[in-house]
Amino acid sequence: MNPLILRRSALRAASRTRVSSAVVPRRTFLTIIEQGKEGWRLSLGRDPVRLSPGLNINIPLYHAVHKIDLRESSISIPNLPGYTADNVPVACSGSLFYRITDGYKACFEVSDVQTNIRNTGTSAVRSVLGHFTYDQVIGDRNELNKRLNTVIGNSIANWGVECTRFEIQTFQPANREVERQLELQMEAERNRRKQLLDTQAQINVAEGQKQRVILESEGHLAAKSNEADAAFKTVVREAEARKQQALMEASALAQQIDALAEAVAAPGSAPGPAERKQALTALIELRRLEQLRAIAAGTGNSTYFFGDRAAMGLGSTAGEAYNVDYAEQVKGGLVRKGRVDSGVAQAAI
Repeated sequence: MNPLILRRSALRAASRTRVSSAVVPRRTFLTIIEQGKEGWRLSLGRDPVRLSPGLNINIPLYHAVHKIDLRESSISIPNLPGYTADNVPVACSGSLFYRITDGYKACFEVSDVQTNIRNTGTSAVRSVLGHFTYDQVIGDRNELNKRLNTVIGNSIANWGVECTRFEIQTFQPANREVERQLELQMEAERNRRKQLLDTQAQINVAEGQKQRVILESEGHLAAKSNEADAAFKTVVREAEARKQQALMEASALAQQIDALAEAVAAPGSAPGPAERKQALTALIELRRLEQLRAIAAGTGNSTYFFGDRAAMGLGSTAGEAYNVDYAEQVKGGLVRKGRVDSGVAQAAI
């Protein structure tokens, strides 16, 4: 016989032996429940008994053991098509995290707990996604996760399963055309926001200019008010100063009159009204002399005539020797007289 054929026959026999050994399970009277899991043993399909982690008895053909993982697990939901509230076709994927809290319900209230949890999560994602717009999901994905966690948790609570959280992993438009339309929409939205910001900036600039003008006008008003107050106080103080000066001058004049009256009065006697009047007349004459001295020292072109009226043939009165007003009157009379004489001469010619 051909050696190649014998080798192939031996390989086929070995493979059949390995398959048979893999298919036929080894039966034992003991079973091990790992930590973090829970077991339920049925006797001829009934009377479930809870098995704690460790070594437990398992009689073949009489007992059947169901193991439940009590640790937190996750189910991946692949790219799932759906529609948002504004009718945008999208594709999203996520992970559903759950934990079995009641092993009895998970074993006997539902046929296949993981498959049903996956189906519930898939339908919940499509349902909840229809309550949110595309911008809401993009802007706040946590709100969608919270809503999914609540909806899925309420649906699987009767199976003794707790939904710990749901995380959206990918969220994107279903095709390129929708993505392009959304990009145009987002660009328009950005332009609108830019225009709003520019308008608000212009409003802020105008408001700043308005406030600047108001503050400047208030500053000018305050400055004018301060200037008016300063001028008023200056006038009041100058008037008070003049008043004090007049009082001081009057007091000095009274002292001078008293001193002159005492000098004119007889020795050892008090000055009377006559002496005071004589002293006042003398002071007035002295003041007139001071005025005449000031007029003489001035740069005016006016000509003044001084002298008594008797010297001019017009009579004299006591106290009018240096009357400036009288001199002006005499000067005016002479001028008028010269004009009259010139007019008579011209008429005669």
